[in-house]
Amino acid sequence: MTLNERFDFFCRAVADFGVKHVVIRQYDKEVFRHDFEPAGLCEQYSIAKSITGTAVGFAIAEGLFTLDDPVLPYFEDKIKGSMSDNWQRLIVKHLLTMQMGFDRPYLMANQRREMKETDWEEFVLTREMTDRPGRYFKYSNAGPYLAGRLIERTSGMTLIDYLRPRLFDPLGIKDLSWGQDPEGNIFAASDILLTTEDVSRFGQLWLDRGKWEGAQLLPKDWVKKTWDQVISTNEGESDYSLLFWRGRNDSLCAVGRHGQYCVMIPEKSIVFAMNGFDGTNENLMEYFWTYLYPYM
Repeated sequence: MTLNERFDFFCRAVADFGVKHVVIRQYDKEVFRHDFEPAGLCEQYSIAKSITGTAVGFAIAEGLFTLDDPVLPYFEDKIKGSMSDNWQRLIVKHLLTMQMGFDRPYLMANQRREMKETDWEEFVLTREMTDRPGRYFKYSNAGPYLAGRLIERTSGMTLIDYLRPRLFDPLGIKDLSWGQDPEGNIFAASDILLTTEDVSRFGQLWLDRGKWEGAQLLPKDWVKKTWDQVISTNEGESDYSLLFWRGRNDSLCAVGRHGQYCVMIPEKSIVFAMNGFDGTNENLMEYFWTYLYPYM
């Protein structure tokens, strides 16, 4: 079976799981693509977290804040009363590693639909921390949401406007949409709409260690820190990094709910981008690892 035939087989295998688009890049060029529907903006869900993590890298390089900065001073206007010792210990890094000290997730999709609160910053800042930040992993939208707000507060720009000259314009990402909280702030943890081709370009930037068309867009030290960081999830899943997942074959992964993937694999210089909406919780990456990757 030729590689083209294997790709066709792969596409047939995932067709029943709501997959809309597949783009594979290898050695810095697009080698496979299949559109199950006309190309266009697609909901990428938590791939937004990895884009927010990228924005944090720019912000730190520009001196807006550091990973070790306490979080509370940046949100003083939202603090009501005294904060616990655990809250006082929270630093920026904990927002990116899912180690805020909460015993449950916050601002998840079903929760947001039912929330009566309109000030989500205040909502997060009034949740009880049951453990010391930095000790345990608990996946949540609260950390990346606050990270996005931190960038907006310190830069004086929306997250989209901040990233446009630094990331979106250089990568040729002209059309996008990003959801907001009830007060009009970017919801940095999810709800971003991008084309799958644009997601693959984002992956190429990370695979090439922050370079795009020969120019170093993303600071090298942030790229290295993200690739080197390994956080145990304690939940039997993949390890985590700074708003990225760590996958097999030393891959770095931006992953959205129900089948959105951007997987960067240095071993074979591959970027795998796929967008779908599968409610069965099927691990669609297994089809890639089994039917395509060994033969590329």
